[in-house]
Amino acid sequence: MSSDNCTSVTDFILLGLTDHPELQGFLFVLFFIVYFFTLLGNLGLIVLIRPNCSLHTLVYFFLTNLAFVDLWYSSNANPKMLANFLSEKTISFASCFIQCYIFIVLSLTEFYMLSAIAYDLYKAICHPLHYSIKMSRRIYTCLMAFPYVYGFSEGLSRTVTTFRLSFCGSNIISHFYCANPPLIKLSCSDTRFKENATLLSAGFNLSNSLMNIILSYIFILMAIFKIQFSEGRSKVLSTCRSHIMGVTLFYGSLFCMYMRPLRDQSMEHSKMIGIFYTFVSSILNPLIYSLRKKDVKAALRKLKSIVQFYQLKFLKRGAARSNILIAIFSPG
Repeated sequence: MSSDNCTSVTDFILLGLTDHPELQGFLFVLFFIVYFFTLLGNLGLIVLIRPNCSLHTLVYFFLTNLAFVDLWYSSNANPKMLANFLSEKTISFASCFIQCYIFIVLSLTEFYMLSAIAYDLYKAICHPLHYSIKMSRRIYTCLMAFPYVYGFSEGLSRTVTTFRLSFCGSNIISHFYCANPPLIKLSCSDTRFKENATLLSAGFNLSNSLMNIILSYIFILMAIFKIQFSEGRSKVLSTCRSHIMGVTLFYGSLFCMYMRPLRDQSMEHSKMIGIFYTFVSSILNPLIYSLRKKDVKAALRKLKSIVQFYQLKFLKRGAARSNILIAIFSPG
């Protein structure tokens, strides 16, 4: 940071979701359960797909990366929030920077990852005969690398401009994690340029990625109308349904968050939307994207049968050892 922009703040205080002490224990248990099932769902999806050769297709490659992003999404804010329910709410300046940066990176990455999935669906439905040629390993590697590269570079730029602001007054953040809007409100600098830049960047990334999704679905709908059999139409629509639900869930909450001037947003409003896309979206995505797919259900049944087989084998060994011990130590 430049010398004329130095800050006197060395740490921040996160107020969290509520200032009512009687709710802290309940909220800790609630969000611990949410975090546990988020980890279980997204890690389970990754563990299920990676060793299963029948799921080594492009769509599951995208879903694995989406689960990885959702895993970090929840892990970025949840552990610190859980600790704040039970102990001191202080977060260091450096930790706040990292948390803000990771959040922006993951948001941008998910924007363009959902866009890449829409493009893949468009190619699979509209050009099924040429799909394997047009979606080669090089193409889908580029499609998956771009969201990460763009997210890390653009996220760094946006985070640095936020933390170059002067924080010389209050250090109390009225939020459960270090987010851009409350940090900008906390600054004692002239933040008009930063506010406009944030809205411009958010608008560009939201509209740019969403436009690609909309265009992909326009071509998909045109292809659906050409299908003569209702069974074929319903099959194509069922393929797209989970992605449409995920896009609606993620983009809807972010539009509510960023498409209003930052100074017009109440912190309670920001917290509710933050909970929605940080926790609710991450825990629902494994259900939305995977449990509706027949391949994943078949893999789950296969995994369940393997587990049951080894459980039965273990029980038989235990019973055999018990019978031997009984025979050795029994009298007579």
